Amino acid sequence: MHKTHLEAIQAVQKLSYLLDREDSERVEIVICPPFTALRSVQTLLDADRLPYGLGAQNVHPEEQGAFTGEVSAPMLAALGVGYVIVGHSERRQLFGEDDVLVQRKVRSVLAHGMRPILCVGETLAEREAGGTASKVAQQVRRALDGLDAERAREVVIAYEPIWAIGTGRNAEPTDAGQVVAEIRRTVAERFGEAVAAELRVQYGGSVSPGNVRGFMAHPEIDGALVGGASLDPESFALIVKGS
Repeated sequence: MHKTHLEAIQAVQKLSYLLDREDSERVEIVICPPFTALRSVQTLLDADRLPYGLGAQNVHPEEQGAFTGEVSAPMLAALGVGYVIVGHSERRQLFGEDDVLVQRKVRSVLAHGMRPILCVGETLAEREAGGTASKVAQQVRRALDGLDAERAREVVIAYEPIWAIGTGRNAEPTDAGQVVAEIRRTVAERFGEAVAAELRVQYGGSVSPGNVRGFMAHPEIDGALVGGASLDPESFALIVKGS
């Protein structure tokens, strides 16, 4: 919950000055502003032909109805949104979103031609109790339940350990890579090795210009879901260049 639509425009414009065409050809860059800035950012991306995708931070699972204050997948699709973050740890922790609701959101996003960025991750207590693998596997299974292989291929999964979100702490690349490998094993059990290999799995959790290369060097990790560091165009640009 940062940046007015005017501030978002300024941030994306500055980012475009800091990145060149080679950066966007090498790395897919997706901007996920708040709902109030989506239209403004979408207009900027189209008008200036900026090579960035547009994503939303959340969605309601129903297409329409008496859900005052909510935003539906058809509304987002009409704005040219290509990705939607689903099940972010803050949504789960602060707003009580459970695996059933996350699953409904995943299905709604896919049904309207967008790609969900499914967030999964464990708390510090779960990690210290040795429950990371089981927690993450459960979240993945429940979120993808009922999908066929073709739909599952469209999902991006972001491993974001809850204890690392906004704390300045981050998992070690080897540890993060092991969890990502567990995510792929879980997907392979349900959809086969080919889907698991194609699946894009990211790491998120206090990603910074100083640590991004270590994560990107791990063969299991395909990208980064960047939080606080994305608010500063200079930091975000350095992360893109280090990816």
